[in-house]
Amino acid sequence: MTDLTTVLEATGALAGAGGLGYAKAHAPRVYWSLVGLPVTVGRFTFSYGTTMDVCGLTVQPSKLRAFMVRNVTRGEVQPVPPKVRRVRGTSTGLIATLRLPAGLEPSDVAAASNRLRHAWGVHSVTVVETKPGVVELRMTGYDVLRRVKMPRRRKTAGHMVVPVALREDGSTFVRDYRKVPHALTLGANQSGKSMYQRNLITGLAKLPVGLLGIDCKRGVEQSAYLHRLSALATTPEDADRLLEVLITEMEERFDVLSAHHVSDLWGLPEEVRPDPLVLLVDEVAELFLTAAKKDEERRDRMVMRMVRLAQMARAVGIYLEVCGQRFGSELGKGATMLRAQLTGRVVHRVNDKQTGEMGLGDVSPDAVMAATAIAADRPGVAVAGDSSGGWFRIRTPETTPAVATAVCRQYAHLAPHPPYLAPFRPVLPAETAADDAPSLIKPQPVTE
Repeated sequence: MTDLTTVLEATGALAGAGGLGYAKAHAPRVYWSLVGLPVTVGRFTFSYGTTMDVCGLTVQPSKLRAFMVRNVTRGEVQPVPPKVRRVRGTSTGLIATLRLPAGLEPSDVAAASNRLRHAWGVHSVTVVETKPGVVELRMTGYDVLRRVKMPRRRKTAGHMVVPVALREDGSTFVRDYRKVPHALTLGANQSGKSMYQRNLITGLAKLPVGLLGIDCKRGVEQSAYLHRLSALATTPEDADRLLEVLITEMEERFDVLSAHHVSDLWGLPEEVRPDPLVLLVDEVAELFLTAAKKDEERRDRMVMRMVRLAQMARAVGIYLEVCGQRFGSELGKGATMLRAQLTGRVVHRVNDKQTGEMGLGDVSPDAVMAATAIAADRPGVAVAGDSSGGWFRIRTPETTPAVATAVCRQYAHLAPHPPYLAPFRPVLPAETAADDAPSLIKPQPVTE
């Protein structure tokens, strides 16, 4: 009987160890919740003071505190680390809220984030300032970007907010067009740039917004979204005319704002508010490069129109999503001016440091190095940043062209078709139009 009990206990222990090993490889969230989180909390709690000291994140106490320690408690005066206000676990990591003492600033903690990561045995540590003097250490227990699983979608307040990718701290990366109206997306071939665009478009397709496309590669990239597009330009000539129409529409919308004494589109009453528009530009270099001298005038005209839209169109609800492999001064006049207006930056794997500097050089030097370090076998991984200087790694979930097409067909009824965009309305294939025709016919009342 004793031998049988021993065998059962050993078998149970082996099964438990095997289950934890399987969970670590195939269900990292489960493994983190059962094993990783308790171990990390213990390591953080018992080594916090020592870790902060060796990482240079302590300061000398105030004179009053030093006096009290020496004369009241008869103790030795020790350097003061940031005060831990709160520690809470998540399904992907650990969040510690710290109150910084006088003499430390968030950049000091951010500079030591890699040392903190190794000291506490976590995958990454991100420092976020929540308010003056208070920061959050957002620790990720494992590589959440290895197998992307988007968090359960939560109701988001406001308009024009689209979840696009997963951040390295386990949270959702969203495109909030009211906060960051225009964005630039860069990346080499096979870097996941098209997948990012598909995720963005499938999210936008579900909103009451007009989607306009400029794809000068004869529409090969954006043809999958025909059902949801309100306009599509597939040649530089068409792109020039579409940009001219948008400039005219922008000026008319400013007249509407002026008549109602409001400063932006969202201040208008709903009954007079025009639909917001998102202009998706695929491979922007095709608009800048010319093959003949006679095309230079059109090229300069298009660039200046895009710059005007980027400078002024946010207030009237016209937003730009510009995509390309490279984007810099070598494209010619107006390129740097346009790039400066594109606040949001998403840079996938790049082939050289110069390309990373085009997208992230004015954000942070560390962001440039992170973009150049993206492995070729991890498509969809990118570095996202903005003019505030903050940046983080993201990865988009895999979305096939078939899925994007199906979503665009499902929400085709949300596509606005104003008269000024009629010349650019994409023509659906004959068989597709025939399939969709019955759903567009409204039943007529029966008359006797």
